[in-house]
Amino acid sequence: MESLVRLIDLPANIQVYLVIDIVIALLLLLVIRLLSGLPKDISVSQELGEKDNFAFGISLSGRMLALCLVLSAVVGRHIGLGFEYAALSTTIFGIIGIILIKVGRFGHDKLVLHLVNKEDAIQARNTSVALVDASSAIAFAIIIYSMINWVEGTDSNAIVGILSGFVVVMAIMLLTTRLYEIRFARNNQNDSFQGMLRKDNFALAIQHSGNLIATAIVVSIAGSILQYQANTYVSNLTGWLFCGVAASVTYTVIVSLAKRIVLYGINWKEEVDLQGNVGLACIEWVLSVGIALIALGLM
Repeated sequence: MESLVRLIDLPANIQVYLVIDIVIALLLLLVIRLLSGLPKDISVSQELGEKDNFAFGISLSGRMLALCLVLSAVVGRHIGLGFEYAALSTTIFGIIGIILIKVGRFGHDKLVLHLVNKEDAIQARNTSVALVDASSAIAFAIIIYSMINWVEGTDSNAIVGILSGFVVVMAIMLLTTRLYEIRFARNNQNDSFQGMLRKDNFALAIQHSGNLIATAIVVSIAGSILQYQANTYVSNLTGWLFCGVAASVTYTVIVSLAKRIVLYGINWKEEVDLQGNVGLACIEWVLSVGIALIALGLM
């Protein structure tokens, strides 16, 4: 049997660490569910089970996946350091992840999609706004995941480093969305991108969700090329900002070229922006995220 299946040597007591991480993850996912009903005293059970509100489910699932992404960067860092340290580390980073995802969504609502009342739109079953909301949470989690893997340890310097990455991704998402709005208005006789989301243009939401997630992926590449220095807070922040902006601009040019090559002969802007062509939007999503993953693999 050993000649057919060769396993690597696993750390001692890995089963115990696995149980600790799963239990804490389930508790934190429960916290995410409970917090999702707080803004307007919404009953999660009613929204999902009685009203069958798909938009609410999409939004909540995005936050849950975001938390799992953050926790996936934490587990494994503490194996062999003791059960108490493992539980404390996972809990601390999990709570930080929940807070940053919550703050990130709030900032995304007030700064990036400031013309959309997200909570009201989701309660009104607007799946487009819900998809963008879920994608923004996932995008923040991707950056937090990268930052956790970039920093060393779980001390205050590591937490400051993660907060720096959070500020960077907020700035880049704001810049990306504003440029996207300018492009949309130029191609659609000054029509409003956020207005189309309010009208529940699901194809446009799919396209934009790909932009958000792909931008987060390419920004996370900075963690592969920047050297972590615990006490140099300013250089850490500026380094992530410079690399993030450079990566975003380069990515935008490449994706624009890729769409013109792959979708030649199709007016993909009009099809998605005005006609709500979900099929083309899905292809654009794949091109955006796929190219970002290729760039990540190169680094």
